[in-house]
Amino acid sequence: MDILLRMEANALDEIATDQIRLLTKVARMYHERGMRQPQIAQQLHISQPRVSRLLKRAVELGIVRTTVIAPRGVYAELEEQIEQAYGLTEVIVADADDQDGEPEIMRALGAAAAVYLETTLMGGERIGVSSWSSTILATVEAMHPRPTKVADQVVQMLGGVGNVTAQTQATRITGRLAALTGAQAVYLQAPGLLASADMRQMFVTDPNIEPVLKACDDLTMALVGIGSIEPSPLLRESGNAVAEGELPALRTAGAVGDVCIRFFDSNGEHIDSELDDRVLGIGADTLRAVPRRVAVAGGARKTTAIKAALRGGWVNVLITDLQVARSLVSPLNSPVG
Repeated sequence: MDILLRMEANALDEIATDQIRLLTKVARMYHERGMRQPQIAQQLHISQPRVSRLLKRAVELGIVRTTVIAPRGVYAELEEQIEQAYGLTEVIVADADDQDGEPEIMRALGAAAAVYLETTLMGGERIGVSSWSSTILATVEAMHPRPTKVADQVVQMLGGVGNVTAQTQATRITGRLAALTGAQAVYLQAPGLLASADMRQMFVTDPNIEPVLKACDDLTMALVGIGSIEPSPLLRESGNAVAEGELPALRTAGAVGDVCIRFFDSNGEHIDSELDDRVLGIGADTLRAVPRRVAVAGGARKTTAIKAALRGGWVNVLITDLQVARSLVSPLNSPVG
């Protein structure tokens, strides 16, 4: 910045004072007084093309500087810091934190994610969606129908069969997102976590299940939540959560969180365990190969899991709350590797 200012100062020194005065006068008339270029030309008795050239030159010389002032509740600089720190495509920070309480955070995240999807879905998308995420449920409930078709398929990436009430919510996520985007809903009508690898193998070869799992290989976008080692209320109620007795082994292996019941450690490295052989849904490698991987996740209790997911490349678009966002760029929590 200092070098740029010196260059601009040197350039000004080489221009006659009367020319600088004219540049400044034209810039003030246009930018401060709100006069149109034809008005300026008429008042100063110069041509309109010359007014245009003078305005451009005023910018080049630093006489006019553009400053973007973020409105209250918009955190553009913080979003850019996180994008650069973790190599993300985009970060959206919702104006909410833990002081607002978890229900309010969920609503804020859902509203922010809804706007993001409504803005960026342009057509031809094949969207994979997580079944047991409260933030994804909040997202689809906040969305408005698109006037034109913006997706071809919405694919359920994780088995959605479980407790009747929770299953209704999981089905609603896929069905409503499909309806809102004009897409075909593709349901995975099976439990997300099975009792054994053999039982999972039976489902994998089922003619009704196999095409759904295959559809996960060709997604253009994945919409997911990020779980901490403790399951979300929705996942716990579904009957698809990891049993309490299995959590100690996961903790011993270093697990801090999961995406679609694929667990990872604090560096985001996938923890390959027998549990993976019982999950009926998108695989870890397949998920991380999806071009656009959007996570909607927040709340202080998930901070460690969110950091790890970013470090491991599980997602490349993050929609989170203010408190988590600030912690992601805290000097004490800088990215690893």
